[in-house]
This record gives sequence, C-alpha cells and structure tokens, in this order.
Amino acid sequence: MKLSKINHKGTIRIKIDFPYNQEFAQRIKHLNDAKWSKTHKAWHIPYSNEAYAQLKSLFSEVDFEIESAPKVPPTENFIPDIAPAINITKEKVNEHLDIKNGVLIEVIDKKLIIKLPKNEVDTQFLSGFRFVHWNKKGYYWQIPNYGNNLELLKEYFKDRLSNIIFHKSLEINDETKNHEVQKYEVLAISMLNSRLKVIFAYNVELYKYLKSIVYSQYDGKNKYWTVPLTDQIMEGLQAKCKELGLELKIEKEVLNKNAVVPRKNPLLTLNYRKCPQTMIDKLTELRYSPNTIKTYVSLFEELINHYPTMDIDKIDEAKIVAFSRYLVTDRKVSASYQNQAINAIKFYYERVLGGQRKLYFLERPNNEKTLPVVLNTQEIKQILDATENLKHKTILAVIYSAGLRINECIQLKISDIDSKRMQIRVHQSKGKKDRYTVLSAKTLQLLRTYFKEYKPKNYLFESLTSEQYSASSIQAVFRAVCVKAKINKKATVHTLRHSFATHLLENGTDLRYIQSLLGHESSKTTEIYTHITTKGFDQIKSPLDHLDI
Repeated sequence: MKLSKINHKGTIRIKIDFPYNQEFAQRIKHLNDAKWSKTHKAWHIPYSNEAYAQLKSLFSEVDFEIESAPKVPPTENFIPDIAPAINITKEKVNEHLDIKNGVLIEVIDKKLIIKLPKNEVDTQFLSGFRFVHWNKKGYYWQIPNYGNNLELLKEYFKDRLSNIIFHKSLEINDETKNHEVQKYEVLAISMLNSRLKVIFAYNVELYKYLKSIVYSQYDGKNKYWTVPLTDQIMEGLQAKCKELGLELKIEKEVLNKNAVVPRKNPLLTLNYRKCPQTMIDKLTELRYSPNTIKTYVSLFEELINHYPTMDIDKIDEAKIVAFSRYLVTDRKVSASYQNQAINAIKFYYERVLGGQRKLYFLERPNNEKTLPVVLNTQEIKQILDATENLKHKTILAVIYSAGLRINECIQLKISDIDSKRMQIRVHQSKGKKDRYTVLSAKTLQLLRTYFKEYKPKNYLFESLTSEQYSASSIQAVFRAVCVKAKINKKATVHTLRHSFATHLLENGTDLRYIQSLLGHESSKTTEIYTHITTKGFDQIKSPLDHLDI
C-alpha cells in the first residue's frame, strides 16, 4: 500500500494507492472522512496524525510504502513516518514526571495511562499498540484498556513497574429503562459487545458529532448510533451533551436469556488477533479449497479472540470445551457451524502443532434434520420474468437449469459450455471433483444472446473489471428479484439448486442421475429430495376424508 501527499481541492490529503481489492475498499470506508477521487483514481484521507493512526490500525497486516517525505507547514498536522517524529526531549519528560527510573500505570475504566522516562526502545514498544496516543500536555502515553493490553504492559516492564493505580470507573445504572427519549434527552446504553448505543431525538449537531467518531455506525432501521465503548468517547459524549444542553442518561445492557451474543467484528474490535500464518500455510499445503481456508481461519479467529489474553498455543482442552459450549448457549449457532468450529480448532492443535489426534474430547452436536426450501415451477417462472437485466437473468437461469452452486456458476469459463453435447463442465467443485451437468436448450439461447451483448473474455460471467462476478452481487440480485416477484418463501440462490433436483425427481429422473448431476458423493445426500417432492401425494387421502363429518 503506497502513501503520498496530494492537494485535493485546495486541501492537503493522504493519497492511498493499492491494487484493486474489494475487502480493502470496504475497510477504508470505515475511516473518518475517507473519500474516493475520480481525478487521482485513489482513496484519500485527512493529512493528520489521527487519520494516519487509524489507517495503520485498520491495516495492521499491511506494509506501507511512503512515496515521499513532504515538508509540512507548522500550521498543519503531520503524519508520523512521513513527516518528522514527535519532538519530545528526554529531559522534558523526566522533568514532568516524579519517576526517575520506574514506570507508573493508571487504569481508568477503558483507558490505560503509562508514565515513564523517555526511552527509544520503550517508545517503539508502546507505538506498536493499536490506537496509542501521546498526550503532549500530560506527558504520558495512553492506550485502550482492551484485551490483554494491561497484561502485555506488566509482562514487558516487569521489575521496572513502580505502581499500578486503579481509578474508580464511571458509574453506570444496572437497570435498563424504557428506550423512549424526550427531545432534551440522550440515552447511552453500554452494550455487552463493548459498543455504546446512543438513542436520541434528531439533533443535527449531535448527529454530526457521532458521525465524526471513528468506527461509528448508524442503524437506519432502528434509528440509533453505536460507537466504541471507551472512556475517551464517553467523556466526549458527556461534554457534547452538556454543550448542547441535553440530558445524558447512561444505562447498562442486561443479557436476555434468549438473546444471541453477536460475534466480534474484526473491524470494530481493538487488538483483534489474526489467525497464525502457520495454520494458513498448512491448509494451503494440504490443498484445502479457498472457501474451506477462509472458513477455518474465521472460526479459529473467533476462538483466539474469545481468550484475548491467553497465548494461542496454550489454550487448553478445558478452554476449548468451554468455548464450544459458549457457541451453543450464548452465540446459539447451528450444529453445522459448531461442527466446523471444532474441525478448525482440531486442525490447528493436531495438524499444525502436531498434537495427539484424540487430545481434545469435544462432543459433536447432533445434525439438525431440516428440509430445504423448494420453489415450484411457477415461482421459478415468476423470478425469471421479474429479472429484467439480461446478465442477471442468464445467471439465475444457468444456476437453476444446471443445478449449480453459486461458486460453481461464477467460476465457469466460456470453454466450459459444450453446445454440441449440450453439457456444462463444472471444474474442481466441492470436494475437488469435476463433473458434467445438463445444458438446457433455452439456457443456450439465452447464453448466446447474453454473449453477443456482453462479450465476456475469460469467465462466462464477469464484473466490470473483467474479473469473475461476485457471489454477493448474485445474492443481492436474487433477494431483490424475489421481492419484486412477490415470493414469500425464505429462498436463497441455493434454493434454485434444490428446486432443480426436486423438479427432476418429480419428472421421473432416476435418483442416481440426479446424484451425478449435483455432484453428490453419497446417495444419502440426494435422497433428501424424496422427502420434498409432491409426486404421488395426490393419490394419498387422509383418513379424515373417509369420515362422515
């Protein structure tokens, strides 16, 4: 990622250059005042210490290349690593502090204050914390009291630590009151996920203030803001409410027994721990599919962030079992999700660390016996008729007519369409298997019309940048079309695949052929469609119909 100084509409900004990456683009949108420039064809953010610190914390895994070291006028803020370093002399710090050699840590709710003599090695260590801040007036370092920050400080300073002072935390009411607020009131609720929910009658100034906070989010449906729960933000909110003449009420969220605890958001979690690279390398070495790698990494990160103060390699069996129970009781995940989490955990501790295969005795949940949602042929017609865009209509027609998974569809190449044999070749699908499925005559006609208009070069369905079309775009299209077609069932794109198999079975196709077309390894997987089909139901009469009532 390359950073440089630009003049955008008379304002000095930091220009951010990087190869196209959808995930990075989504992350940058979380930065305060991040904007896209059509002229520079790049994202840019304010030229300030705060903006640069936010950028570094948001992309902690990325190496930054500084294109130049511009001279910044004294009136402007400057960026560490681009402009000169903060000018703090050793004598100035030591003069201000009553500590000559020791280190003092003060714990104030969500904030850690570190006072110590000037030392380049210590400065480098403290600069590595996310959201670290040097207080020029107080001559101390300030970092969030999150995760294992305090433990890391204690471990690092050890014998040099002269004292740790715990200050009284901000008092918060334990009882959750009615969420209705008056025009002069602001209700701030401390939530269990370390976020602060702010509810108030519309106020322009307060709206702008909350929008300016890093990682703030607005829930348009429920009409409230959420911001990180830190002592600094809480104090700022109190000051803003006082300035606007608003009465601030603070409450604490009480866990509802039936409530689902949300998963930690990596972008909104301070000191979020990433999956060890050794695990990713091992998964890649053993040729796991990209989707499996992504799933295992995500699930393992949920475990290690559940125990943020523990060494990853020292999370023992008892902790893992407790985490598995937490997934069921608090997160209320499905049996499938829990099974995948267990697989990811076992992979790291058994395959990566070389532990005993039966070292972790985790109880596997029973598989949930559920039947998939299926659309009838009339509903399929309604969906296709409601899809006006030619590309979107062709995509949905291909998925339904060939019984494809969404990833199989977006990975199709032009060469995979065999119009002579009327077949579609599915390359390296789930389980790393190739297969052939049927090419519908009507789908072929639609594909030819689509090909003439869009002229794809490599993938059958391409984005504007000639990359393969994204699964999320197809899902969004399908949801919109279902609303337009007035489909009341809880259908997804995968429902088209279930519908394909069910309709084939109802039309008399042998179950073994359906298994081959779908790419199922076991016939038991395909047999589920025998429980869905309505074929023969018209010949069955309920015993109630024989009663004279």
